[in-house]
Amino acid sequence: MKIQTIRRSLSIFTLLSLGLFAGVFGVHAQGVKDYPNKSITLIVPFPPGGATDALSRIVAQKLSTNLGQSVIVENHPGAGGTIGATIGMRAIPDGYTLLFTTSSTHSVAPSFPKKLPYDSVADFTPIGGVAVSPAILMVTKTLPIKTVKDLVLYAKAHPGELNYASSGVGTVIQLNAEAVKAQAGINMTHVPYKGSALAMPDLVSGKVHILFDSIVSSLQPVKDGKLTALAVGGVKRSPQLPDIPTLAEAGKDYGMGQFESSTWFGLYGPKNLPPEIVAKLNAALNKTIESPDVIERFAQVGAESTPGTPEKFANMVARERARWSALIKQAQINPD
Repeated sequence: MKIQTIRRSLSIFTLLSLGLFAGVFGVHAQGVKDYPNKSITLIVPFPPGGATDALSRIVAQKLSTNLGQSVIVENHPGAGGTIGATIGMRAIPDGYTLLFTTSSTHSVAPSFPKKLPYDSVADFTPIGGVAVSPAILMVTKTLPIKTVKDLVLYAKAHPGELNYASSGVGTVIQLNAEAVKAQAGINMTHVPYKGSALAMPDLVSGKVHILFDSIVSSLQPVKDGKLTALAVGGVKRSPQLPDIPTLAEAGKDYGMGQFESSTWFGLYGPKNLPPEIVAKLNAALNKTIESPDVIERFAQVGAESTPGTPEKFANMVARERARWSALIKQAQINPD
């Protein structure tokens, strides 16, 4: 009797387990099929006012229309973007928490030996590229520096006096400045902030001297005459600032003839995001950044749309990571 009772109990348990599994699977399948059926949170790992934040809000507005659900931007700045990236990594892989990020968190920071709280490849699901934007080298108006030549000569004549701001240790902004230091043979002290937008007031006032940030967040202060633009980091001059040379042009006599730096922006989900959801998000993202109004808004701030597949995005990030790793090794750049 006891054996029959045990067998009966196991049979009931097995049936209940199978029923529970089928129910969960059914809910999951239905959730994927109906996705999205509620608002989506878009994590931005930098503070309001910076380039990543500015582009994320342009995208979120149009993406909301294309997905039929609200896309809400949440800023989680700090630690060079790794705090927000970690939040994105730990999200439930249901497509309702996504990460809008940039070169700093997935190409530059992983290129340094310092261990991150996440694996930039294994812990995320690539959804698609959003945009690319050249960097721009700027200096405070409080210094008598108008050109790259002036910067190099001033730095050598005033050793230890110049400093530069960044959006945090291990970010693309820091690496840009460190590359200039190494290639030009000058010295500048690093002053990290939680985001480049927080550094802008200090740059304008002269508390910090140099910032090599994306043109997206820097174009307006330059056009307003609050800062002096010395060079852009792209392979060609920016249509928004046609009179400003590239750093390769302006710095060719100072070891920077091959310099190139642009920042990419892209969309990730946490690992194990269902392929059906990835496909829906990628299609909606491409539709968003290929729409004429978004292309125009991007162009106004110096960014260019980069539509494509998740695989194309992942390959681009990998190439950028390899390029930055080589530069770090060659120039012996230490983020600390």
